[in-house]
Amino acid sequence: MLTGSDPSPPSAEALAALLEWYRDAGVDMAIDEIAIDRFAAPAAAAPVVAPVPAEAMPAARPALPQFATSVPGATPTIGVAEAEAARIAAASAETLDALREALARFEGCPLRLTARSLVFADGNPNARIMLVGEAPGREEDLQGVPFVGRSGQLLDRMLAAIGLGRQDVYIANVVPWRPPGNRTPTPEETAICRPFIRRQIELVDPDVLICLGGAAAKELLDTREGILRLRGQWLGYDTGRRQIRAMATLHPAYLLRQPLQKRLVWRDLLALKAALPQETH
Repeated sequence: MLTGSDPSPPSAEALAALLEWYRDAGVDMAIDEIAIDRFAAPAAAAPVVAPVPAEAMPAARPALPQFATSVPGATPTIGVAEAEAARIAAASAETLDALREALARFEGCPLRLTARSLVFADGNPNARIMLVGEAPGREEDLQGVPFVGRSGQLLDRMLAAIGLGRQDVYIANVVPWRPPGNRTPTPEETAICRPFIRRQIELVDPDVLICLGGAAAKELLDTREGILRLRGQWLGYDTGRRQIRAMATLHPAYLLRQPLQKRLVWRDLLALKAALPQETH
């Protein structure tokens, strides 16, 4: 029976569980509890606002990079200036540390303005195996390290299944900044980051390159093939010094949604183990 009194407030444990559920769902901002129909609301007269003295005005925010306008239906293009700046910055880096610094200074990608961290890499830069995903998620953005959330924990177990750990591999992403709300990076954002991930692969110069997911595979292996058709096949990748073996497999995030597909990844892992240099076994 309703008494008209307010219900008891939720416990701290319940609130923490709710926040964790929101986090896993990709929610990273608050909205009003009551929906507002902006189309039905009557137009209100614009309020009269007193002029603000110039000395009280906040400093202007840096302008976002302007991307070139693309024809509807065509592949979006990036600005020539930004593309050239990315190419020069990446090519000038002679070491991985220098490449990280170049990315930290690079202002041509708008994602750096919304992300908390530059998520550059993790693992062993001298490893013979390099893994590349698409872009960081929330946990990766918070910690500045790739694959540390639920997908990363599954990736660790996948590697452990064939006797490998993070000390045996080098891990990076095509896009090193988290897109807002964990959305998919736009073609412009991926294109502007392309010189950096390719230079990163050149500097690591691994024996084996593993693309985690279809987005990374399409970017690095120059293919339009779907990931379920492409996965498990040995292809070639030119590091700039030599051709190395490359394979695409399913992304750990996909496996969290489709656990039955782990059987396919197990086959890919066994193929990877068989292809490894003897000293990494």
